[in-house]
Amino acid sequence: MVSSPCGPVTVLPSSSVYRIINSLLLRWCLLLATIGVAAGGPPILPAFAAPPQRQIVILGDSLSAGYGIALDETWVAGLTRRLAGQDLPYRVTNASISGETSSGGLSRLPQLLETFAPDLVVIELGANDGLRGISLEELRRNLVASIELVQASGAGAVLVGMELPPNYGPAYQAAFRSVFADVAETTGVPLTPFILNGIATNNDLMQDDGLHPRGGAGERILDNLWPTLRAVLEERSGES
Repeated sequence: MVSSPCGPVTVLPSSSVYRIINSLLLRWCLLLATIGVAAGGPPILPAFAAPPQRQIVILGDSLSAGYGIALDETWVAGLTRRLAGQDLPYRVTNASISGETSSGGLSRLPQLLETFAPDLVVIELGANDGLRGISLEELRRNLVASIELVQASGAGAVLVGMELPPNYGPAYQAAFRSVFADVAETTGVPLTPFILNGIATNNDLMQDDGLHPRGGAGERILDNLWPTLRAVLEERSGES
């Protein structure tokens, strides 16, 4: 007992206060549920927030941005639908820009990591470097630096395999292709098959420029990437 301007007051220990509050809350919830049933409806239960969705950021060029096609025809839009269909708690942010190079993607990456705090970053860059004759060593450095930034943020990274058209010559084609395998091995990240595997040589699936896929190729592209992406997502989900 302590005195107050209103007279003696009983002060309960803090643990007793918590027990009383919890008991009152429980009775209130049960009362709400009873009212709901009495009214002929389902029990009224307290709502709980759904677990937050994790972010996947796609850092790519026109192959992911959807050059010449509707946005809902891109493989990225297909990824969003597939994730939802399999009840995987991810949302996709497409940060791809047509014409993007590895250096451009690297320069934008810190802000993307800060803004979206992604759980996974899919890096689909390099085609424009090859088409513009940017040195393969510079391409390699930019890809490694990008992946290291992603890893330092705590996110996972996936590198998308890339190849050049045959008219660049077999030697340069092979050297370009090997950059991606080397970067994946150096950084320890998964490497997908060539993004346009089985598509680039099919005129029905390619636009007239011979470089960009038609809208109908979106699901085929996703099928190329999905086994790698699914394995990474399942692994990262198991870590949480």
